[in-house]
Amino acid sequence: MHYLMFYDLAADYLERRGDYRAAHLQLAWAAAERGELLLAGALADPVDGAVLLFSGESPAVAEAFAKADPYVREGLVTRWRVRPWTTVVGEQAATPVR
Repeated sequence: MHYLMFYDLAADYLERRGDYRAAHLQLAWAAAERGELLLAGALADPVDGAVLLFSGESPAVAEAFAKADPYVREGLVTRWRVRPWTTVVGEQAATPVR
């Protein structure tokens, strides 16, 4: 199953992220290496949110990521939420439909 996690970012996110970016990216790349995090990045124009795509049996992996993320702990993320995503098309679709 796929899960999308949405981050709402603080107004001063770009100014403050430098202090926490290395730790955030280390956490993200470790999750990617385990096959949990498939894609992640900030939304642009404006930079007011981010989307992270997780793969797993439940939303627990995404939720654990958010709780460990320095961006969340330090207030750069003002709100986060996880939604199940029923993927049906593409090589990595969880439930392919033709």
